[in-house]
Amino acid sequence: MPGDGMKVLIADDEPLARERLRLLLAAHPEVTVVAEVANGAEALQACAELQPELALLDIAMPGIDGLEAARHLAQFQPRPAVVFCTAYDAHALSAFEAAAIDYLMKPIRAERLAVALERVRAFVAGRDPAPAAGGQARRVLCAKLGGSLRLIPVEDIFYLQADEKYVVVHHARGQDLIEESLRSLEDEFPARFIRIHRNCLVARERLLELRRIATGQVHAVLRDVPETLEVSRRCVANLKQQLPQL
Repeated sequence: MPGDGMKVLIADDEPLARERLRLLLAAHPEVTVVAEVANGAEALQACAELQPELALLDIAMPGIDGLEAARHLAQFQPRPAVVFCTAYDAHALSAFEAAAIDYLMKPIRAERLAVALERVRAFVAGRDPAPAAGGQARRVLCAKLGGSLRLIPVEDIFYLQADEKYVVVHHARGQDLIEESLRSLEDEFPARFIRIHRNCLVARERLLELRRIATGQVHAVLRDVPETLEVSRRCVANLKQQLPQL
């Protein structure tokens, strides 16, 4: 943290909760609140643009909630520390699975916030590698476009194709690059995507047929996708076993 300052983002759909946090943080002169937002999508956008060291996230927010936002933030470089602020202690386990540094119960006490800030300072100083994100699979993937983000609903994705260190996401509105591995996406979304090639996963519900072409190769035909996709020999048997209707 340059100059020992700490940039902080507050995400909570309740204006009074954001105001209380802002007032508590005012007691820490090294802290600068760089953004206040009302949901997870806005939090991701603000973090991409402003790169705060700390994101204070409410868990229960409309749309992308705090847990899902934290799983995305775990992929950011540099990765902001995440501290959850919530009234629901039942979320505690999920919070730490989502790579949170700490967990504050509402109404938040000044002393407890001070402890969380100390933990964040230690995290930022060490910049620990991102732990594996647990919990439920995400509902969107994040594509970085310069300093902004595009959120791609997983249900809109036709197929995912590896391209060197990136994955190309082919979806209903076009295609985007994301900095994730095909293997991690396969592990996170086993019920939604199936491998047809070492460099390609396709949406199971989009697979219409396996077609053998003149060269003897097998290609996959996907609904709403004009081109066919090559299927590797080693994947054919697994596809027919898992999707006997093909």
